[in-house]
Amino acid sequence: MAIRHSEETDALFRSVLALESVEECYAYFEDLCTVKEVRDLSQRLEVARLLNAGSSYQQAAAATGASSTTIGRVKRCLEYGTGGYRMVMGRLKEEDARDDG
Repeated sequence: MAIRHSEETDALFRSVLALESVEECYAYFEDLCTVKEVRDLSQRLEVARLLNAGSSYQQAAAATGASSTTIGRVKRCLEYGTGGYRMVMGRLKEEDARDDG
């Protein structure tokens, strides 16, 4: 199911792009989302990272506490989605490499 393009959704995404630091993200997302919503989003990204690195469903579940439903959804997105997870993980990896170098 694709996210429907709208002025409101564009504004949301532009607001995220306007953030300049992790601390600004904490402040904004604390206002925007519940703690559970942020935790769920963080968990999905970690599941994607683990699966992308070759972890099994069982290893990802043990490491994150994610349900098999969540892991399955993330796996489907990695295999058949729009490439968003892989794009972001690639950019984070590049950023980490720059920070280490």
